Amino acid sequence: MRRVRLPFAGLEVEFADRDRALQQVQEWAEKGTWQPVVVFGPEGCGKTAWLKQAAELLREKGFEVVYVNPLQKEFLAHTDVRDVARALAEVTVKAAGAGAELAYTAFNAARELVRLKRRRVAVLVDDAFQVLGSEREAAFYVKSLLGLIEYPPEKYEKIVAVAATSEGLSRREIGRHRWASLMPMWNMSREGFEQLYEQVPGPKPDVEEAWRLTGGNPWALAQLYKAKWRVDEVVAQLAKAKGITAGFAAKWGRLLGEAVEDPDALWSAEGEELAGELEARNLIVYNLHDRSEKLWIDQPPPEKNPEIGIGKYAAWQTPLHREAVKKALA
Repeated sequence: MRRVRLPFAGLEVEFADRDRALQQVQEWAEKGTWQPVVVFGPEGCGKTAWLKQAAELLREKGFEVVYVNPLQKEFLAHTDVRDVARALAEVTVKAAGAGAELAYTAFNAARELVRLKRRRVAVLVDDAFQVLGSEREAAFYVKSLLGLIEYPPEKYEKIVAVAATSEGLSRREIGRHRWASLMPMWNMSREGFEQLYEQVPGPKPDVEEAWRLTGGNPWALAQLYKAKWRVDEVVAQLAKAKGITAGFAAKWGRLLGEAVEDPDALWSAEGEELAGELEARNLIVYNLHDRSEKLWIDQPPPEKNPEIGIGKYAAWQTPLHREAVKKALA
């Protein structure tokens, strides 16, 4: 399988690791997905890179593939049906194409490929839930994908439907309706992270320090590289982007401080409201799945790792997210 090359902090790097995650795509290629698969996990953990590599894998397996990222106004169309590619291109260049219109155009493109009796069709939707407007709309979109699988316009051999998101709240609504298989993805394994780290040029901290700062998150590594490894600068930017103010820290006080030391402090009746606030700001992942590999995309996180902010039931998305909150509490 050809490894795709991807933009990374002004560089171009080769897709690294995620061997188990690609094996899971291989299994979907052989069997199809009986329901849409909704993949969620920390911002910047590598979902986009994985989906783009998945698109290449599925193309090599003979699938007609539609990939869209409405937030980035980006699409891939591995198909010789020109009308499908043209429709995606036309929506993408519109100002409105950064939103729900592109997500629904991807769905319509996949449906059209099935109608044209293309036997193997894949639709990969990246970070669409944030532009769909509401949790209910996100759930409706997933139901539409399920409808394509269960009630297609023509017979097909296999459909692979995957939607990925870093937004934690929509998955509750989707899971409530049982319209999809919800599968988490975590940051990169230590081995995979080292493969990516080695592609970053110039002077840099040793790999142990980079791991401690990022927890294996590719986005965090990119931010540190762009900031010339000035950790305080990255933490300050993150705090501003997430609205982590002194007022926010003071409001939650003791409980927030306990969560900085151990995110499982949120796994309680007292901590549930704060957990919702932190989840809405994409600072934590809450209600972590059992660590059984069959429930995760790629490798699950460790059962607990206080050094990088991972608990059994809750985890900071990266150590930098935790550090931004810690600074606000100081």
